[in-house]
Amino acid sequence: MLNGKVAVVTGGSRGIGREICLELAKRGADVAFLYAGNADAAGETLSLLREQNVRAEAYQCDVSDASAVREVFKTLLAAFGTVDLLVNNAGVTRDKLAMMMKEEDFERVLSVNLQGAFYCAKQVIPVMVKKRSGKIINISSVSGLMGNAGQCNYAASKAGLIGLTKSLARELAPRGITCNAVAPGFVETDMTASLAENNPLLDNIPLKRFAKPAEVAKLVAFLASPDADYITGETIRIDGGLAI
Repeated sequence: MLNGKVAVVTGGSRGIGREICLELAKRGADVAFLYAGNADAAGETLSLLREQNVRAEAYQCDVSDASAVREVFKTLLAAFGTVDLLVNNAGVTRDKLAMMMKEEDFERVLSVNLQGAFYCAKQVIPVMVKKRSGKIINISSVSGLMGNAGQCNYAASKAGLIGLTKSLARELAPRGITCNAVAPGFVETDMTASLAENNPLLDNIPLKRFAKPAEVAKLVAFLASPDADYITGETIRIDGGLAI
């Protein structure tokens, strides 16, 4: 379904990002993924991708650094020749109640989660415009739709991603490029492992469980596929009903 396509995934070494990389590779895409600093995890993901008999490369990059993003995209474009799909998944949290949150923690979350997505999109847009095709998928969160106590920085960044998604969708639609967002709720990852058992949070989720990373990845893969060619500017929740 994605044979011959080149996908770039940010934050691809672990968790949801790794599952997105693997799902896209299973569907035939070559994958270049960016990671912040965990070289061991990146190496594991790279090995798993190459087992799918696709081309795969890992690139270390802090997506909040615009100049670093420019340089890494020069390198990966030289290696892969093009980009057909960008998944902006890289994200960080610095949770604390607003009255106790440090300014640098607010700024750091916005710079990675929101500015980083813009910097990466800015690098692929000229390539996609020239081809008059391409897909950009931003990983937002139900926190960006609902807000969440202790996460004013994270929620603001994820709400900002939704606004970025809609604006890019309007700008790029005449060039045959779509842009959509995925908004997960709680997902089973290393970060949430301690929360998943006997947690009162489950009372707020109609389906009474956290999402599996692979479920999020399959939604991303659908949006990346030709089946979603007429969908743009949308934010699709995958949250077990949390935000109903």
